[in-house]
Amino acid sequence: MARVTVSCPVYPSEDPDKVRAAVLNLFPTAELALADGVLSGPADLVRFSQKIREQRILDTARSQFLKGERRGHTVATIRLNKQVATVGKVSFVDYRTVLGTIDVTVEDEDLDALIDRVAPVTVNGEEVSC
Repeated sequence: MARVTVSCPVYPSEDPDKVRAAVLNLFPTAELALADGVLSGPADLVRFSQKIREQRILDTARSQFLKGERRGHTVATIRLNKQVATVGKVSFVDYRTVLGTIDVTVEDEDLDALIDRVAPVTVNGEEVSC
C-alpha cells in the first residue's frame, strides 16, 4: 500500500486557510495539520492522477516521479507550485520557489508499479500498457 504525504510551508504573509485550500484542490482527502509553519499530512493520489490526465501532462508527471526517486527506488518526492495549485492546476517545479512548494512524497515497495498507475507511459499522447 502506498504511503503519500503532502507538506508545504505557510509563511507569516500567507493565509493558512488559502494554503490549505490550494493543497486540497489537488489532494482533497489530505488530512492536513499546521505545525511549526508547515502544513502536512497523509493524502492519496486519486485527484492528482485525474488532474494530470485532464491537463495532458502524463509524460511530465512520470519524468518528475522518476527524477524524484531515491532510497532504493521505494520513495519518490515531487514538488508542485503552490500558487498554481490555488486554481486547481498541477505545475511541477525543480527548485524551491519564493513562496515554497507543495512537496509530495510517495513511498511504496513497488514504486515503479505505482508510477505506472498514476502516470503511465504514453505514445503520441495516449496511455499505453507496458
